[in-house]
Parts: sequence; structure tokens; C-alpha cells
Amino acid sequence: MSAKSNYLEEKVLDHVLGKGARDFTSPANLYVALSTADPTENGSGLAEPSGNGYARQAVSFIASDAAAATENTAQLTFGPCSTAQWGTITHMAVFDASTAGNMLYYGALTASRLIEVNDSLVVAAGDLDIAEL
Repeated sequence: MSAKSNYLEEKVLDHVLGKGARDFTSPANLYVALSTADPTENGSGLAEPSGNGYARQAVSFIASDAAAATENTAQLTFGPCSTAQWGTITHMAVFDASTAGNMLYYGALTASRLIEVNDSLVVAAGDLDIAEL
């Protein structure tokens, strides 16, 4: 996952250039969302599952390394899916809120996955990578 949202690109640019009214403060908490479609840079394509045991998962990351890359510190478990399938998950996104909020990063999964009733989607510690290109 290496794509920044338009929101984050604007905030970082304004922060670096000292445009005070739009200075960016790091979010207190971060959450990972699943999507059955490409969210796109402005988040308009986000197709997040709703209900049926789905909820965004809180995430934390290690400090970035010399290659400007980071990864999740702990396993993330979505589900289990309860009464109706979530569809085929193709993308993930990092948000600054557990619901709604601002999308910060997004990217495609290495392999899409259909989440059926009783399935969970697990992301092992270290498997959610974010890198600056």
C-alpha cells in the first residue's frame, strides 16, 4: 500500500510549506478498512462492507526505515463474517477514524479474497506495508 489520498497529499504539502491554517497533526489513532473496489485518491470508490460482523481494525506501525517504508506491528483480524458475505475484498485503506473520517493511504491486496459467512480476513504482523515511492 503506497498510494496517498488527495487529503493526505494536501495536508503534508501545506504542513511542509508552513501554511498554518492547514497544518497537519498526526492522528491519535489509525484504522484499516476493507473495500471491494479501488477507493481512488479521493476515496469516492471506497466500497466498504457494512454489518455482518465487519468493523475497521485499529492499527499501529513501526517507525519508517531508511527506505521510507513501514509495516503493521500486530495482527489485524476482520470478522468473522456473520450472516451474509462481504463480497470480494480487493483493497485496503488506512483512515484516521473507526467510522467515516479521512482516508490517508490505500492500495490493492496482493490477492483478492471472497469473504463468505464464518470467514475472517487476517493480516499478519508485518504484512501491511506502506512505502513512499
